Amino acid sequence: MYIKVTGLNKSIKKVPILLDINIEFQSGRIFGLKGSNGSGKTMLMRAISGLILADSGSVDINGKILGKDISFPDSLGILIENPSFISGYTSFKNLKMLASIQGRISDDEINHAIERVGLDPKDKRTYKKYSLGMKQRLGIACAIMEKPEIIILDEPVNALDENGVVLVREILQEEKNRGALIIIACHDKEELEFLSDEIYIISDGKILDHYIKKDNNKKIDEEILSS
Repeated sequence: MYIKVTGLNKSIKKVPILLDINIEFQSGRIFGLKGSNGSGKTMLMRAISGLILADSGSVDINGKILGKDISFPDSLGILIENPSFISGYTSFKNLKMLASIQGRISDDEINHAIERVGLDPKDKRTYKKYSLGMKQRLGIACAIMEKPEIIILDEPVNALDENGVVLVREILQEEKNRGALIIIACHDKEELEFLSDEIYIISDGKILDHYIKKDNNKKIDEEILSS
């Protein structure tokens, strides 16, 4: 599995948001996107997910062009910005409804995804009664439940306590080992460094630099993350 973004440009109301983005991702690795608010990270994630169409350029996903050959990636788990579910449904009922669209997984697999993020699939509380951290956990469960080939997470540890952060770290490593292609954005530079195999620096809609962690036991140079 690969994603190749070539010459991607996107403007909104004549304001450039993405400028000549050229970037490649491969399966079995975690790619971090680093940049300040408004740098273009989330917009790039949306473009790769098929949620927006670029003005020019292309997103090639295993030989299929978004907006031409396919409308969305064939196998995608995504959490961008705040997770949104039906407030009066339980965690299981929310995921069951979403899973029914593709019909790829069983109730047992839905339950397992909920348990993986530290929630109880038998919990009768509805989504509206969840804390922010519980809502975030459910959003991650939704993104991983169908074992997608591509996982895109914007601020995956947002609103999570220490135990939740550890769970997300474990889940991402498990999904990476499974062979998933994972793209994350995180405002916490230390967490981004810890999770990522490679980091792309984005500023004003442009890719400024690309760094590879050669040894997962060593930190990426602090200058990279503070740039």
